[in-house]
Amino acid sequence: MSPAAKPRKVDEKRQKRSASRLYAVQALFQMEQSGQSVDRVAVEFLDHRFGLAQDEDGTALVEGDVDLFRRITDEAVNWQGKIDQMTDRGLVAKWPIARIDPTLRALFRAAGAELVATETPPRVIINEYVDVARAFFPEGKEPKFVNAVLDHMAREARPEAF
Repeated sequence: MSPAAKPRKVDEKRQKRSASRLYAVQALFQMEQSGQSVDRVAVEFLDHRFGLAQDEDGTALVEGDVDLFRRITDEAVNWQGKIDQMTDRGLVAKWPIARIDPTLRALFRAAGAELVATETPPRVIINEYVDVARAFFPEGKEPKFVNAVLDHMAREARPEAF
């Protein structure tokens, strides 16, 4: 294997993991809006948004890491109460999680799932989900808000990492 092939493989793996995080946020949003179960939404995402799927414009979508996607969505549902409480503690008192944008709520739940149920370093999780926030809110202040709330959540969930 040439030295050039190794970084590309790592880059592809990172892209798949990043795509899975974005898809997980979308799936959690869809679950909340539609009232569908995690299994039903996951099947739809796996059938139509991974691999060779295309969006409405015919552009090929990035393949995701199926295992990471399933783990995030499943753990976000399993740990939702704890994650929402951690998120509430990271928000200002007048803005509980129920009052924030549903996309941000889904993002905090996905990130929270990784914080409580994976070994991924918290700083990686924060950076990845700030990037997801930039994808949804390219012009807004939301990425900075996400960074602050996730930093608080990460310090609560994994104080030993800081």
